[in-house]
Amino acid sequence: MAQNTRVAADANAPPVTRLLAEFVALHPSAEFPASVEREAERTLLNWVGCAIGASRHSTLAAALAAVQELAPSPQAAMLGRNERVDMGSAALLNGISSHTFDFDDTHLKTIIHPAGPVASAALALGEHIGSTGRAFVDALVLGVDVACRVGNMVYPEHYDRGWHITGSTGMLGAAAACARLLSLDVDRTAMALGIAASQPVGIREQFGSMSKPFHPGAAARAGLTSALMAKHGFTASSRAIEAPRGLAQTYSTKCAWNEITDELGERFEISFNTYKPFACGIVIHPSIDGCVQLRNDHRLRAQDIARIDLRVHSLVLELTGKRAPRTGLEGKFSVYHACAAAIVFGQAGQAEFADEVVARDDIVALRGRVHAVADSAIDEAAADVSVAMNDGRKHHVFIEHAIGSLERPMTDDQLAHKFQALVDPVLGRAQADDLIGYCKRIASAGNVGALGELARPR
Repeated sequence: MAQNTRVAADANAPPVTRLLAEFVALHPSAEFPASVEREAERTLLNWVGCAIGASRHSTLAAALAAVQELAPSPQAAMLGRNERVDMGSAALLNGISSHTFDFDDTHLKTIIHPAGPVASAALALGEHIGSTGRAFVDALVLGVDVACRVGNMVYPEHYDRGWHITGSTGMLGAAAACARLLSLDVDRTAMALGIAASQPVGIREQFGSMSKPFHPGAAARAGLTSALMAKHGFTASSRAIEAPRGLAQTYSTKCAWNEITDELGERFEISFNTYKPFACGIVIHPSIDGCVQLRNDHRLRAQDIARIDLRVHSLVLELTGKRAPRTGLEGKFSVYHACAAAIVFGQAGQAEFADEVVARDDIVALRGRVHAVADSAIDEAAADVSVAMNDGRKHHVFIEHAIGSLERPMTDDQLAHKFQALVDPVLGRAQADDLIGYCKRIASAGNVGALGELARPR
C-alpha cells in the first residue's frame, strides 16, 4: 500500500485574504515613500517599453487574431498598435506583449515579473473608467505588493513544483489593483481576491514557447474579471488564500504567513523590483555580464576562443540548459546561446535573440564551445566565467551580482536607453521621448488613458 505523505494542513492560518483586502482597500492614496513612487515610475516605463517593443511579434499577432474572432468591443488600447479591443482582451494582450521578449521587470526574491499582470490589468480598466494617474500608481504599487507578498510566502517550493510564479500569483495582484481602481470596499475586495484565487495560471513546461508570455496576460485578464465580478456581488470564500484547501496550501508545502503580514503597509515590494539589461531569463544574466566584461576588457573575438567555462547555480542549467535552441524564444532559455551572443555582439538585447541570430553559423559554433557546470558554492545571483584562448591565454571573472540587480541597478539613463531601443523601431524617437516624459509624470496625469494614445503608431 502506498504510504500517505500528505503534509498536514494548517487550520490556524491568519486571515490572509481579509488582511490583504483591508490593505488594498484602505491604504491612503499617495501615502508611499518617495523611493516607492520613483520605482513605480520606473516599473511603468520598463513595462511600457517591453510591451511596445514586442507589439509586432508573431506571438502577439496570433493572440490578437484569436481575440478578434470574439468580436471584442473597442474599450481599451493595445500598446504599440492601432487596434482597440475590450478591456479584458487588452489586459491579456498587453500582458502577453510585455513578457514576450522576457525583458520585463523582475522581483528577484521570487523571480516574479509583477508588472505584466498588474499593470496590464490596471491600465485596461483605468482607461475604460477614466482613472487618474494618481489612482493608477496607487493600484500598481498595491497590486505588485499583493502578488509579491504571496510569492514570498510560497517561494521557492511552489516554483519548484513547476508553477510559473508570475502567472500563479499575478492574478491576485491584478485583482487587487483593479479592486482598488473600482474603489471596492473591504468585503468586495476580499471577494475579488477570492475569485482570483481560483484562477492560478502557468506551468514551467511552457518556457521557450508562446505560452510562457500567455501566463502574465491570462493572469491580468483573470484579475480584472475577478474584480468586476466582485463589484457586481459575485462571491467567493473569504479564506480563499489561506484555508487548508485554499490557494496557498494547495499549491505549496511552504506557507510563510509572516511574509504577508510583516511590515504590511510599511515595506513595499515594488522597492525591490529590478529591470533587465539582457532580454532573457534572469538566471543567465551573471554569465552574460561576465562574458561581456571579458570581451570588452580583452577585445575577445569568437574565432580566437577555444572554450568558455561557466560555473553556475543549478537553477541555470535547470531553466536555461537548452544546448541547441532552434528559435529566438528557445534561445532565451539557453545559457550557451546567451554567452555566445554576448561574446559576438557585446550585448544580449532582443536583437541577439532573433531567430536568425540563433541559427547563425558563428553563434552555433561558439555555443558549442561553451561548457556549464552546476556548482553548489555558486549563488543564484553569481557566475564564474573563464575563457581559454587558442593561443593558450586564459581570462577569468567572477560576477557576484550582475548589472540590473539590486546591488548594481540600472540607472535612469540606462533604463531610458533600453526603452528607446525597444520603442524607437515601433513608434519613432519623438514618441518614445514623449512616453518617457509621461511615465515620469504619471502620478499627476489627469487620465491614464492618455498613455494608450501616446503609445499608438501615428
